[in-house]
Amino acid sequence: MSRYILPVSVFGTVAGCAVLIKNHVTGGRCPSKATIKGKTVVITGANTGIGKETARELATRGGRIIMGCRDMEKCETVAKEIRGTTLNPHVYACHLDLASMKSIREFAEKINQEEKRVDVLINNAGVMRCPGWKTEDGFDMQFGVNHLGHFLLTNLLLEKLKESAPSRVINLASLAHIVGKIDFEDLNWERKKFDTKQAYCQSKLANVLFTRELARRLKGTGVTVNAVHPGVVATELGRHTGLHQSQFSSSVLSPFFSMLVKSPKLGAQPSVFLAVAEEMDGVTGRYYDVMTEKEPAPQALDDEAARRLWEVSSRLVGLEEGGQPSLAKPSADTESKAGLTDPAQTLGQNPEHGIRTVGA
Repeated sequence: MSRYILPVSVFGTVAGCAVLIKNHVTGGRCPSKATIKGKTVVITGANTGIGKETARELATRGGRIIMGCRDMEKCETVAKEIRGTTLNPHVYACHLDLASMKSIREFAEKINQEEKRVDVLINNAGVMRCPGWKTEDGFDMQFGVNHLGHFLLTNLLLEKLKESAPSRVINLASLAHIVGKIDFEDLNWERKKFDTKQAYCQSKLANVLFTRELARRLKGTGVTVNAVHPGVVATELGRHTGLHQSQFSSSVLSPFFSMLVKSPKLGAQPSVFLAVAEEMDGVTGRYYDVMTEKEPAPQALDDEAARRLWEVSSRLVGLEEGGQPSLAKPSADTESKAGLTDPAQTLGQNPEHGIRTVGA
């Protein structure tokens, strides 16, 4: 019997350490008990993963929830499920494809016309390390969905957010931003070899820079904006990474990995915290690692880069200065600097966008 003591002790120690580490990195549940009855929350990518659990939690707290999703069949199913489990009838599914500027404008127009207020906008949807796909408008899929799509949506809803002030914008970022670099000469990966990891990191850095510049522009309006890294979460987001596809990783590493990552329910807690916590009143332009404020990477503190990214993004999505829709197409100079090709050349190349909620 004694020969089993050491192996059992080692296993127990390892398992115990894993649990302690997991408890530390997950951050636990949102400590605020605040309810949001009478408030309207718009959440992108809300039919799976973090977005779904964020919608469920905020519905439980009494909010009117607008779920913006590409897959309407799945979104309707999830909305019905959330209405049933929370007994909150005010949970609605709305079509939103962040890989389509046309779809984003239609979604925003519907919200602006039909909703009396928007108290919280959670830019949650995203793609991670997908192949070199292009959006409907010819943008790199990760930059287009993760940054440009939410940039346009937020700007189109700004007046409604201001009218509803105090209101909040929450951008889901990632720790990956620390190795990100904004290549203003080739945002669209047309002039250099495509690197899906770097494309993802660039888009996540863009999220943090967008948060910084938007907070500056919204100073004094009553609208706050913050970015958050939700932690390492078990969602569908990382399906393109190839993790656990080998027999060794799936059989040996996967059990340990599962002990260290958190569930979508826990992954949603940082978004819930930023959406409802009383201590977040008036807090803006910050970056949170789970529920703790942290200083982002140095390149995410570059005000000039944040300003330049805003200006380039505005032209790419067809917004005039000030966030108003523009009928003019992006200038040829802008397209050239961003490394853009004719959008018509990319249509139909990516029938499966695979947009899912951000989990890392």
